[in-house]
Amino acid sequence: MHQIIVDISISPDEWIKLYQGVATDVHARARDGRSVRFPARILSRFYLQDGVRGSFRILFDDSGKFSSIERF
Repeated sequence: MHQIIVDISISPDEWIKLYQGVATDVHARARDGRSVRFPARILSRFYLQDGVRGSFRILFDDSGKFSSIERF
């Protein structure tokens, strides 16, 4: 299992665009410097009134398929 750690800050206005489908992917820089892109839907359970904010560990398999996400 592989992992990346990203620090995310998505405002409520930006989240609405993701939720409405105007944009479907989140682009971020992992802490190790890699540029990553992943579906915004994996962050939906972390949405609060102030948007999505925090550090997240994203786990994926050898083929790059998403496995799980956790906030830490």
